[in-house]
Amino acid sequence: MNVRRRLIPAALASALGLGALTACSSDSAATGNTDKFDVVASFYPMAFLAEQIGGDHAHVTSLTEPGQEPHDLEISTQQRAQLEEADAALYLKGLQPAVDEAVAQTGIKTKIDAAALTHLEDHGTGGHSHEGEGHSEEGHSEEDEHGRDPHVWLDPVKYAEIARGVGKAFEKADPDHAADYEKNTAALVKKLNGLNADFENGLKNTRSKVFFTNHAAFAYLAERYGLTQEAISGMDPESEPSAARVRELQQEAEADGVTTVFYETLVSDKTAKTLARDAHLKTDVLDPLEGITDRSRGDDYFQVMEANLKALQKALGAK
Repeated sequence: MNVRRRLIPAALASALGLGALTACSSDSAATGNTDKFDVVASFYPMAFLAEQIGGDHAHVTSLTEPGQEPHDLEISTQQRAQLEEADAALYLKGLQPAVDEAVAQTGIKTKIDAAALTHLEDHGTGGHSHEGEGHSEEGHSEEDEHGRDPHVWLDPVKYAEIARGVGKAFEKADPDHAADYEKNTAALVKKLNGLNADFENGLKNTRSKVFFTNHAAFAYLAERYGLTQEAISGMDPESEPSAARVRELQQEAEADGVTTVFYETLVSDKTAKTLARDAHLKTDVLDPLEGITDRSRGDDYFQVMEANLKALQKALGAK
């Protein structure tokens, strides 16, 4: 994640967001005090959980707009007021320092930290699958300090663990609708278990187990399904990889049967395409699901994860 990345210009971001607003990112300018259970979520994976579990009883707003890079989010005065008026805040500590700070300072009664609902691991420089992460000059202090990788939503099993914890928190905070929250949570967990089974079966027999990615977000996913992520991290997405780095990756690609360099929708594909051209590899999208825009391969978490599975099966030579 600490690959330095550029924010999409505001005009482009708003253009990308047109027609791409999901129920989860309802009008983020809206304030609390509706007749529903008001939940402010930090970014898309948290908003999706709140929307799925809250169902008809919850009014969910997201602090991160579609097309906005969540790591770089700054909280506006209006959003701070929105947090103060909400019934609950759902966020992932360590991913967005500005959100962590704003939630800590607010008097909101129910603060749900998704990071506390599952086990976060250290995928720092010691691990092959998260190489280079956590050492950018523009690093995120909370994450660097703890060395914990926050990208847990890309592992359906860990995401299901978080969903169960969120469901219990909703039941406690809004007991009048506890039965519905429990039912909605069970339905979501069942779907996530199904997604996990799809990934397990779909990636069981592949020609290669190694994939290259621009953004080191997929360590949990790689670990869950016996794969190795090699991130082209430590460089600006706009810069071109050095000749030495291209040679190194080309050699690894040959040794491990790597065919594809993955990039993501919210970041420039220039680096991935340069490396792919020089190392004679293909490019494709592997979406870290930090937001949904009209460039996403699907309208929600499940559709985009299924698209990710297909992309991995193709790149890894699933049999």
